[in-house]
Amino acid sequence: MVYNKTEKSSNRRKAIKSFFQSFKEITIAVKEGGGSDPDGNPRLRMAINNAKGVNLPKENLERAIKKAGDKDSASLAELTYEGYAPNGIAVFLECTTDNINRTVSNVRALFTKHGGTLGTNGSLEFIFDRKGVFTIPANGLDEDEFTLEVIDGGADDVVKEDDVFMVYTPFDDFGNMQKKLDDMNIQAENAELQRIPNTTKPIALDQSKKVLRLIEQFEEDDDVQNVFHNLEITDELLQEI
Repeated sequence: MVYNKTEKSSNRRKAIKSFFQSFKEITIAVKEGGGSDPDGNPRLRMAINNAKGVNLPKENLERAIKKAGDKDSASLAELTYEGYAPNGIAVFLECTTDNINRTVSNVRALFTKHGGTLGTNGSLEFIFDRKGVFTIPANGLDEDEFTLEVIDGGADDVVKEDDVFMVYTPFDDFGNMQKKLDDMNIQAENAELQRIPNTTKPIALDQSKKVLRLIEQFEEDDDVQNVFHNLEITDELLQEI
């Protein structure tokens, strides 16, 4: 595949943001999850695994853990913002920041610029379910046997996609599933909590593209860790993007 300069620049920005996100996840995990030993800190263990998933170099990973344990390291806050993009598309943002005023100002400005509105916390709880999502390489695993094992660990859905299993758990069973996979000696390629919409909303193609531009703007903000929405991604929209 041949990439033009714009595509290369975009890929580089995405890689850099992924690294920054990993640094933030590690810092929060060390400060709030129980120290810098991943064996005794499940949240740090998950952050390290996810950092490896985005190919964070080993020396950078070790430096991030060491720096996170420094009492003088930056204090980070985890925040969520909820609002609506045009046409009533719900948008849920998870942020990690060292400057709350900057973050809320940027989030509000982006909603306003793109014709959306920033709502109050809790206003979208009825639209999204918070679930654990584990991406696990199939690697020759017997599908039926694996499915039964992870259901025993709290999974409420298992989907095989190409060469990976996507395992979904209720929020309260996220830790139980991590332990179950450890007991099974299985390393997840990625493990995270996601906010999954109960239903998705279809809108016209031109309006969908406008919503996606807003979502992309949020994703480019360094303070925004994750963006969730209930826009229906149709085949027609996929062809456009």
